[in-house]
Amino acid sequence: MGTYAIRKLAYGFAVMAGVILVVFVLFNILPGDPARMTMGQRSDVQSLEAIRKEFGLDRSKPVQFFLYINDLSPISIHPATAENQEKYHYQQLFKVGKDVIVVKFPYLRRSYQTKRDVTTILSETVPNTFVLALTAMIFATLIGVLLGVVSAVHQGTWIDNAANSFAILGISAPSFFAGIIIAWLFGFVLADYTGLNMSGSLYSYDPFKGEIITWRNLWLPMITLGLRPLAIIVQLTRSAMLDVLAQDYIRTAKAKGLGRYAIIYKHALRNALNPVITAISGWFASLLAGSFFVEYIFGYNGLGRTTVTALEMSDFPVVMGSILFIAFVFVIVNILVDLLYAWVGPRVKLA
Repeated sequence: MGTYAIRKLAYGFAVMAGVILVVFVLFNILPGDPARMTMGQRSDVQSLEAIRKEFGLDRSKPVQFFLYINDLSPISIHPATAENQEKYHYQQLFKVGKDVIVVKFPYLRRSYQTKRDVTTILSETVPNTFVLALTAMIFATLIGVLLGVVSAVHQGTWIDNAANSFAILGISAPSFFAGIIIAWLFGFVLADYTGLNMSGSLYSYDPFKGEIITWRNLWLPMITLGLRPLAIIVQLTRSAMLDVLAQDYIRTAKAKGLGRYAIIYKHALRNALNPVITAISGWFASLLAGSFFVEYIFGYNGLGRTTVTALEMSDFPVVMGSILFIAFVFVIVNILVDLLYAWVGPRVKLA
């Protein structure tokens, strides 16, 4: 198990190294001057040079890449100055000449536009996206399992056909298209009945109470984000339930006179949930990344909206930090799922 875990961690490290390289090439080496894109085409030479020097854009590309890796690495080397101590918040390990070897959290640099630390910007938006992804996954799981069970129990009837049609529609409709339709229908046409808004963030400002949680702004983006995993969970649950219901022990339970409810929910469903649990573990990380366009459509203040807005403003450090964070979440979730499989099923360790 230890060797298997080390191999998975090495694989995750290699994936992150590849992502870092691709992200750096896309936003620092491909044609385009970040300083000019930030300041505009009519900016003067002095302003451009000041921006390039402030963000290290005046150095050669290999040096920029080395400095970027040095900033991201938890163990790195920096000149021993008070400015660097305040900038990186590091803990010194030992000193090498005028430099120090330090341990620190990965430094994602500062925003071109606001000059704030990217880590601070992400820390303000990631919790909102996490809430959105978590509620969307809960919504998709509860409704998807229920529809899948009902569809399997009523196989071949109009209920089964309706559930399958809904699942196909949910898989086929892109999130940005579904988001526009849902926002227009429930946030505009039927707003007097639903009480929902076309756009709005999780937190709103009340002049008397200050910042408050506005749960109604979560409903429409949650439903939009959860549609696709819901549709897949419906199909997985239906397929697994049909397979389990055809097993010998189910026929034995029927022959013993057990009630329909006990057979379906206490015996069949418990054994049919394995593929559903697998899908849920993989979909949660996907929802964090898939929230980009959904948040932008509904004006939901999360990681996705922040990233798209930063991309529009050529605020590359924020975009790069968001991409690296999403990639890190994907890698960690996949490693944890693989380790869980190896712990539950020993045969996985032999693969």
